[in-house]
Amino acid sequence: MDGKNAVKGREYHEFIAKKRLFVFALAVALVLVFLMAVALGSSSLPLGRVLATLFGQGEKQENIIVWNLRLPRAATAVVAGFGLGMTGCVMQGILRNPLASASTIGVSQGAAFGAAFAIIVLGGGMMAAGTTGAQLSVTNPAITTICAFAGSMVSTVFIVGMSRFKRMGPGLLILAGTALSALFSAGTTLMEYFADDVRVAAVVYWTFGDIGSTFCKEIAMMAVVVLLIGVYFRLNCWNYNAMQGGADTAKGLGVSTDRILICGMVAGSFCAAVIVSYIGIINFVGLIAPHMVRRFVGTDYRFLLPASGLAGAILLLLSDTAARILVAPIVLPIGAITSMLGAPVFLWIILKGRWRQ
Repeated sequence: MDGKNAVKGREYHEFIAKKRLFVFALAVALVLVFLMAVALGSSSLPLGRVLATLFGQGEKQENIIVWNLRLPRAATAVVAGFGLGMTGCVMQGILRNPLASASTIGVSQGAAFGAAFAIIVLGGGMMAAGTTGAQLSVTNPAITTICAFAGSMVSTVFIVGMSRFKRMGPGLLILAGTALSALFSAGTTLMEYFADDVRVAAVVYWTFGDIGSTFCKEIAMMAVVVLLIGVYFRLNCWNYNAMQGGADTAKGLGVSTDRILICGMVAGSFCAAVIVSYIGIINFVGLIAPHMVRRFVGTDYRFLLPASGLAGAILLLLSDTAARILVAPIVLPIGAITSMLGAPVFLWIILKGRWRQ
């Protein structure tokens, strides 16, 4: 018996080691993609010169390209992608819906409506000239974030209420999210209709999604929020694992499913709201990232959560690099790139019938 237990213990440790190795490989891949994103662009730099510039050995032009232009973009993509990836992972788990993410249940669109309200009505943002052309300058990030959070919470309360009190299935929840998205989009359109040209331009440019208008202060703010929410999610990994067996099973294990569901949705919505308030709508990153890694690490949230965050960061970095080099020197809207990647995956999940599971 002891021999069998030893064999099973060894097999378990090998099983866990493979998952850890995969997460480590993702982290290494993220570093490589990060360096590639900094190196590539309309004026490409050799990797050696990028490393030299990062260590203070670059020439004047290289310092401008790396430190002023590409490094902030790459850092923003990493922070935002990680936050959206882990948020989508948790939402899919606590709602038990593989189609759930901030962009598919109306959370992002609600946050976008709130942020647009801050920009147009409260003067939270204006168009300003930047190093790469017109950019959105968030003149009052606190108001913009608060309004974005309020808008996202409307969707959150609605979806949580539908899932709990009306007992709606996964497919109907997505339809409800689609209806909410349309409603918020209509509200944003009406505000744009009565706004002046400058504010309309700011909102339209903002809704394209742009990770090139953030600087140290904005990146630090997003990083702090993503870190704190990530710590909260990590502390609840065992609760998320228990909920995969259903609400009754989780309650039998001592998990307060109501509290975990509400707190998880609120935390995820706040994370998405902060990201959206600074970089605009980035669709489908939170949907794709967990599905990219789930087949390799399974549904154990100790590994699925960091793997989804790393995959989201890699995906957003690659999308931004493609947006900058496809028709250089023109920078394509990052939201369009992620939507082109995410829409086929969304349809594939539906056609495979995985939303019924």
